[in-house]
Amino acid sequence: MGRKRKGRDISGWLVIDKPAGPTSTAVVNKVRWAMDAKKAGHAGTLDPTATGVLAVALGEATKTVPYITDALKAYEFTVRLGVSTNTDDAEGEVLETSDLRPDDAAIKDALAAFIGDIEQVPPQFSAVKIDGERAYKRARDGEEMELAARPLFVESLLLIDRPDPDHVTLEMVCGKGGYVRSIARDLGAALGCYGHVRELRRIWSGPFEATDGLSLEDIDRLAKSPDLDAHLLPLEKGLDDLPEVKATAEGATRLRNGNPGMVIGTDVEYGDECWASFKGQAVAVGRFKAGELHPSRVFNT
Repeated sequence: MGRKRKGRDISGWLVIDKPAGPTSTAVVNKVRWAMDAKKAGHAGTLDPTATGVLAVALGEATKTVPYITDALKAYEFTVRLGVSTNTDDAEGEVLETSDLRPDDAAIKDALAAFIGDIEQVPPQFSAVKIDGERAYKRARDGEEMELAARPLFVESLLLIDRPDPDHVTLEMVCGKGGYVRSIARDLGAALGCYGHVRELRRIWSGPFEATDGLSLEDIDRLAKSPDLDAHLLPLEKGLDDLPEVKATAEGATRLRNGNPGMVIGTDVEYGDECWASFKGQAVAVGRFKAGELHPSRVFNT
């Protein structure tokens, strides 16, 4: 028999404005401790040096993490022109340098190639698995790997500031799986001057905004108190991108048992993925078929 996990059965989302330094896992562990929660996870890793939105899911909200991971997210980042590094950020060793500094017009023209459905190669220092081992572990041993390109949808990529000839600040809205470091590296290559990420901040992710996030100092100050609980957002927030249908009383019971249940929905079509609520609480996520929801995820709320 497995060991019973200690902590409260508490569900919802807590938005953290992550500082530079700690890993995403360390932030989740701190939140789980502060909330005395049995279960916690996050929707989208941020590199230790990155800041901004880290949405932490607690309890049943962890079942909605894939919907936040799949949602659009926005990053503001500064690219250092003229220098490439082995990590594609400021933490790495310098590989090559250039005295070329493109003007704003050249940069804006180059950005067009990074918008829409693109393919990008992850950084050598990334969590991509190669034969079951993380790429960054091999890279630390000095191994150079040929990583396969991965698809990424970029909705927009804008030049928002040019503080000096060596730096350019960009804002990108993209889908899941994107590496901002790869964008900086490939932009530098396209401009013929090299480049890497100097600073990176995730300003929003799905429905969650960095401006609404708690700091780690807030977490320490409010730990294990009702004041911290008051910042918890409902698990339904993780379902904002899906249409909602209403379950009947009998339908809710059937859905909670993992069976198709009767629902009422006017803005959904056959086969649509949606979520069912009963008396304001999420019951299940699934596919709408002939007046019923066929559940793929059930919430024990």
